[in-house]
Amino acid sequence: MDLFINDYSAGLIEAAEAPCLSLYQSTHRAFPDKQQNPIRFRNLLRELEESLRREYSTRDVRPLMEPFERLAEDAHFWRMRTLDGLAVLAAPGFFRVYRFQRPVPELAVVADSFHIKPLIRMLQSADGYYVLGLDRQQIRLFEGNRDQLDEVELAPSVPRTSAEAPGKEDRERHFSTWTPGGAPGSILYGKGSQSEIVDTDAERFFRAVDHAILEQYSRPSGRPLLLAALPENQSLFRGLSRNPLLLDEEIDINPNALSLEDLRDRAWRAVEPHYLTRLSGLIESFETMSAHELGDADLARVARSAVTGRVRTLLIDADRHIPGRLDAMTGEITYDDLSDPSVGDLLDDLGELVLKQGGEIVVVPAERMPTDTGIAAIYRF
Repeated sequence: MDLFINDYSAGLIEAAEAPCLSLYQSTHRAFPDKQQNPIRFRNLLRELEESLRREYSTRDVRPLMEPFERLAEDAHFWRMRTLDGLAVLAAPGFFRVYRFQRPVPELAVVADSFHIKPLIRMLQSADGYYVLGLDRQQIRLFEGNRDQLDEVELAPSVPRTSAEAPGKEDRERHFSTWTPGGAPGSILYGKGSQSEIVDTDAERFFRAVDHAILEQYSRPSGRPLLLAALPENQSLFRGLSRNPLLLDEEIDINPNALSLEDLRDRAWRAVEPHYLTRLSGLIESFETMSAHELGDADLARVARSAVTGRVRTLLIDADRHIPGRLDAMTGEITYDDLSDPSVGDLLDDLGELVLKQGGEIVVVPAERMPTDTGIAAIYRF
């Protein structure tokens, strides 16, 4: 599956050519409810196509809708690869499918740019983490939060097995062998023993994995990484790793020996203290900065400050939605009725604006928010 954070960081989302099609759908994991997923998806496709035909000719509509139709007919996807939420973004020459571990509001819209605010809110939730399970032959990566843990379909650039790691051919040449006359039981000649070859293979593999996970997942998301592996592999990997988000806590067992639920339980017990510490630090920082007039919970003032790039960190209430419109040029806000399909959520709009200005967004559970306005901003100056 595609990774939204990578596409967003690379500028692909903003660079898309109009018309931009955005489809959001909550999905079910288990039967019999799971059978509704492709049916509801086709209903949303009809809404997209009707919107397109009001503005574009059949000749222009067909190539935009064809990738959606192929996805609708992909029985394997609907049988095996749905989670709790689905987002599909498409534009001329662009088609992306994103899956999520939380439901999303249902939506099908055609506009000059993509509707991405639900994605940003979901990706900035404070409880996200990764679990890397590995042995010396293969890896598995899991994405989790306090409620769910799912295996990630790895990006093509991530080596899944030792054989896929770069440098294998060089190692084989380095440790070339020669046996006189090919006699049985003859001594191995070369530049290392068999155990050294195995250790070198593991180091090569672990270095490649560490680099790929850092670049493809840890760095773009900022999420902590937990390692699940046998003790000897824990030690070797940690000695090689350059990932600053790798936690000291560990799951010292091969993840293949655990059920997904047992792995999630052990992972969250390890991650939760870091999650709570981070939230406490952010809340304490907000309260300290507020005492020096560098913290604010007033929506109108924060919106005007966001336009100038003044907001360093913005905490958003995970359960709060405030209907209205935000002028991204002036920061002026207008409250409205969310029942109007053209009206967005001010908190999502504000979060997107802060992110574009280089600020940090953290979505916080309602019970841990330090304010009752839905936001808490920490200013740079």
